[in-house]
Amino acid sequence: MNIQGLKTITLATECTQISFVVLESGHLALAYFGERLPDTDLAYVITEIKRASYLADTDGIKDFKLEQIPLVYPAFGNPDMRTSAHQESYPDGSRLADFRYHHHEFSIEKEPLEGLPFAQHKEQQVLRIFLQDELTKNELLLQITAFVKQDVFTQSVKYTNHLKEPIFLHFLMSLSIDFLTDKFDLLTLGGAWGRENQLSRQPIRQGFQGIDSKRGASGHGQNPFIALMDPETTEDSGQVIAANLIYSGNFSGKVEVDMHQNCRLQLGINPFEFGWKLNCGEAFQTPEAVFLTTEAGLTEMSHRFHRFFQECLIQSPHRTKERPILLNNWEATYFDFTRTKIIEMVDQACDLGIELFVLDDGWFGKRNDDTTSLGDWFENEEKLGGSLSSLVDEVHQRGLKFGIWVEPEMISLSSQLYEKHPDWLVQVPNRTPQMVRNQYMLDLTRREVQDYLIQTLNQLFAENQIDYVKWDMNRNVTDSYSANLASDQQAEFSHRYILGLYRILAAITSHNPKILFESCAGGGGRCDAGMLYYMPQTWISDDTDAIARLAIQEGTALVYPPVTMGCHVSAVPNHQVGRSTPLKTRALVAQQGNYGYELDILKLTVSERQQVKKQIQEYKKERATLQFGKHTRLAVYDPANEFAWQKENEQTGELIVTHITILARPNTVPKRLKLKGLEATARYLVNKEIHSGQELMKIGLMIDQPVNDFYTTKWKIEKLEDSEYADIEIG
Repeated sequence: MNIQGLKTITLATECTQISFVVLESGHLALAYFGERLPDTDLAYVITEIKRASYLADTDGIKDFKLEQIPLVYPAFGNPDMRTSAHQESYPDGSRLADFRYHHHEFSIEKEPLEGLPFAQHKEQQVLRIFLQDELTKNELLLQITAFVKQDVFTQSVKYTNHLKEPIFLHFLMSLSIDFLTDKFDLLTLGGAWGRENQLSRQPIRQGFQGIDSKRGASGHGQNPFIALMDPETTEDSGQVIAANLIYSGNFSGKVEVDMHQNCRLQLGINPFEFGWKLNCGEAFQTPEAVFLTTEAGLTEMSHRFHRFFQECLIQSPHRTKERPILLNNWEATYFDFTRTKIIEMVDQACDLGIELFVLDDGWFGKRNDDTTSLGDWFENEEKLGGSLSSLVDEVHQRGLKFGIWVEPEMISLSSQLYEKHPDWLVQVPNRTPQMVRNQYMLDLTRREVQDYLIQTLNQLFAENQIDYVKWDMNRNVTDSYSANLASDQQAEFSHRYILGLYRILAAITSHNPKILFESCAGGGGRCDAGMLYYMPQTWISDDTDAIARLAIQEGTALVYPPVTMGCHVSAVPNHQVGRSTPLKTRALVAQQGNYGYELDILKLTVSERQQVKKQIQEYKKERATLQFGKHTRLAVYDPANEFAWQKENEQTGELIVTHITILARPNTVPKRLKLKGLEATARYLVNKEIHSGQELMKIGLMIDQPVNDFYTTKWKIEKLEDSEYADIEIG
């Protein structure tokens, strides 16, 4: 192909760039995605591609073979036989599309994504690329945003139908990006209920591999995060290309390796259970995908995601506020509680220094077990010994904040709401709907259901001066159908459900800016960036065992800021796995995220109460560092038996370092733990000794000899100013 006349388009952050080439044919190709380069015309990257002779030519041009070009947002039906980024069908039944470059524009203003969460920042650069199908005049808009300081990009896609008749979208990915190599490992976060976000790394192979959810939520089984990395990549070096979807419903992340060792990465709404009728003049907007690249390994990837989510995505006013230490009553009482029991727990919590009491499931309707009352969001005065507002007043008078649990998306057959509105249940006509966990789902695609929940919950929160809300969702979607949708729109149900949920969340969280919201879905069943946009923290797992939590929290913090993770100290033996761990271990693990307690504190021994009080006192002094410090995983000698991390307060230089040995072993010699990212020439105070940053990174800290299983060591390290260093030396 002649290089003349080709156009290069580049969008850059401080350290990275993405460069596109418009081919003479109008097809859009990816020339480069990586560390920032000097200004260079990169069209040669495409024109120098060698082409296999047996592949189909394009547009009748000899040796113009799309199948070997790294295409940007490829269409269906052309000689590129790899999976397209979108597929639609037209009134005549055809599915061929031919979108080519039309024009592009740069801006600092970003078009909001109607009805969807999206990222924005004052220091952003926006590239809008318009693709058009010449025959239909239909349009694709790729909106790509560079978040300059965070070194992260996002992309969303808008499809507009200009035909006079409706078309049907069968799938429309948020991101599709090609690479001219298959030398990658695939990194994902998988698992199940009680063991969410487990790291998985494996080489990619020819064919398809990937992740998805078909549950109506992002799910416990796979997180909407996917990464490609050089096989030699470590925590501290090597290339990583990572993507995350800002969406809470069915998703698909897939990697396709073709027969010429090229790789296509795609992320977006799952084509499963998706379809969309698009009338003349209407547009469909995809969720936004986040993507980044670094050559500095997994640690830098994590730091960029953390900065991006905290600085560009989360909308809550609580985003930068220190989070309170809470006591949740669930594992202490389950449904069996009284006002007297609650007040006794609150009084003990006050003495211990706890700041927030959360009343979990069982306070409303006639909810004494899980078979009844979902949808009846009014208090059970008989059970509470009076009104909810009077209970809240009692707690507030003692100096604690008050939070409650709700599950607004669900309905029980035994409820006043069902008696009034049986048609609000998600169900297929003439079929018995599936009952899961003794509950059913409300049809959030219906505007009247959305309005009811917005009005009811806003009133509940205002009348009772609620400070914190735990928003749960304890079952997956079945019986996908809405009487509100026409027969040719039923495939829209799953996405419309999420749009309905987002409308509810936007209305309620904006109306209640003082309330701290935490999302939950049977634990980590909706631990995703879409929910973080509205709620700044997530209950990442119902498994509260300290040892099980190590892998869950490490996997979650690979992508999401630790301050967004709900983490609690629970009773022993643990209610999920039956394990008994020391109170110190439970506390240090929980302090990796948002710290709380979920056990019957009235049953603590005198010694345990003293320990808890001391833990809380220390945590309050270290809270800014533990919640908002730069979180870094540290290398350990035996990764199967050890975990370690450091938190660095970038304002004060304070460091909190934690090391945990799971099982003590006989006749072993402790190793040293090397820190990361310190100022080499700075001086640090460690256990009354002064060391340089270089020493702590090259030699490290001596780990204690474990004297029991589940053994923990914690270091609090102070960065010294020159004057402080001089004073200490003289002293």
